[in-house]
Order: sequence, then C-alpha cells, then structure tokens
Amino acid sequence: MLPFARITVIGLGLIGSSILRGVRHHMPTVRLTAFDADPAVRERVVELGIADDVPDTAGAAVIDADLVMLCVPVGAMGAAAEAFAADLPADAIVSDVGGAKLSVLEALRAALPNALIVPGHPVAGTEHSGPDAGFATLFHGRWVILTPEDAPEAAVERVKAFWEKLGSNIEIMTARHHDLVLAVTSHVPHLIAYSIVGTASDLENVTQGEVIKYSAGGFRDFTRIAASDPTMWRDVFLNNKEAVLEILQRLTEDVTALQRAIRWGDGDTLFNLFTRTRAIRRSIIEQGQDDERPDFGRTHE
Repeated sequence: MLPFARITVIGLGLIGSSILRGVRHHMPTVRLTAFDADPAVRERVVELGIADDVPDTAGAAVIDADLVMLCVPVGAMGAAAEAFAADLPADAIVSDVGGAKLSVLEALRAALPNALIVPGHPVAGTEHSGPDAGFATLFHGRWVILTPEDAPEAAVERVKAFWEKLGSNIEIMTARHHDLVLAVTSHVPHLIAYSIVGTASDLENVTQGEVIKYSAGGFRDFTRIAASDPTMWRDVFLNNKEAVLEILQRLTEDVTALQRAIRWGDGDTLFNLFTRTRAIRRSIIEQGQDDERPDFGRTHE
C-alpha cells in the first residue's frame, strides 16, 4: 500500500526534481503536482514531463495534496509555507528537505500552526542544481533524518514509508541533535571548502595561475564541494548558526594543536591522528556511504 496518493513538491531544484523522478519510478500511480516560484523553472518541469500538474500558484498546488514536500532553501521555508497556508487540506502532512531543522521547524509552525508537520532531511545531493540535475536514484541507500518532535506517530510512519519507497534508510532524532551532527559532517566541511577555494582564488595572481594549473586531488575535491548551490548554503549557515559556531570553535582548537605539532616536529601526534582518520574513511566505505574504488571512483580516460 502506498503511503500517499497525491504528492505536491514545492521547489524544483536538484532535490525536488529528484523526488519527482523517484516517485515516478517507485510509485508510478501517485499523482504528482509541482510548483516553483520561478516561472522558467515551472516551464522546464513541464518540458521534462516529471509532474502531472504544474500550477501557477502554491495554493493551487496543495489544494488536494496528501503530502506537501518543501524543497526550498531553509531561509525561504516560512514564506513558502505562508504562500499555501490558506489552501492546505486539514489532513495533509507537510515535510521538508532542509539541512537545518530547528529553524525550519519554528518557521513551519509559525506559518502553519494547525498543520501536521514532519520535518526531514535527506543526506544526499550533488554539486549540481536545477530541475535538470535531478535523478530517480539520488536517495538510494542514503540516510534520511526525520525530526518529528511532537508529530503524531501515524504521520511519522507515513513519511518514513515514503522515503523507504525511494530507497532511503531512516533515522529519527531531535532537531537540535540533527543540527549538531550535520554541522560536523556537512556544514563545517562545506564552509572549509568555500574558504580554501576562496583563499586559492585570492592567491592566483601571486602564484601566476599555478593553483588552478596544478590542482591535485585534495584541492580538486574542495572545488567540487565549493561548487554547491550558494543560496542553499548561505541559508544553511545562517539558520544553523549556533551549531556551526560550536564546531568551528572546536576545529580551531584542533587545528592549533596540529600547528603546534608541526612547529615542534611532533611526528607521533601527526601520525596517530592520520591513522585514526584513515580508519574513519574505511568505515564510511564499509557502510556504503562512498566509493571504495581507487581515486574515489574517478575515471581516467
């Protein structure tokens, strides 16, 4: 039995269009309605044929929905919800895919005080964006974190079943814990990537173009992460401020300790850290969260 018969996706970038494609593939009888505030994006989704209906307003998009999935930047969640609040069916479940959960939960509760809200976050994505970037298997084998807080258990189970149909693994935790965990595993790594690539750009004149010309694997991987959607990541940092600043402070202390080890020739400290982090990398591969092929699965044709 399908958890939902009529699903509305609002925000049609990488994640939203991947949800549409995933539902088409895994739940072909579900009726899909899609909306984006950008008329050009709506037009492109019509051309792609990945939704049954693409109305011109958010209210028209949700009017008969069982599930409304918000796939807009976290800073836009409240305004997106307000746009359809008057037309939301009383029994519809509202969820989202935002990378920060405390701020999103507060925004959705304020905009939709009587709605069934089950916040979520699929830990999946690429550096690409827009409706053409999506693909049906994006969520296969990836974790989706639900932070339902006080949502009814029946509603949580339906959202859980929805993501499982798309091939995802489910974890449930509090919004606050999610924000701290993701600050470590995603948000601060992205901030570091943006920072180091920005530093390299500033040094381009000094190095006469050699930073780009001789980019090795480490810097190349940073540039891939730093190519991610700027609007989405700006909003993530502004809406998960406390957790990001907490982890940045810890990181600053750890980097200072490494700086001291390098200055004083403390090879044991460096070797022990590198050994421990290598084991973490192996664990990530063993759990199926990355590719074990040499050079991160890159082809060399």
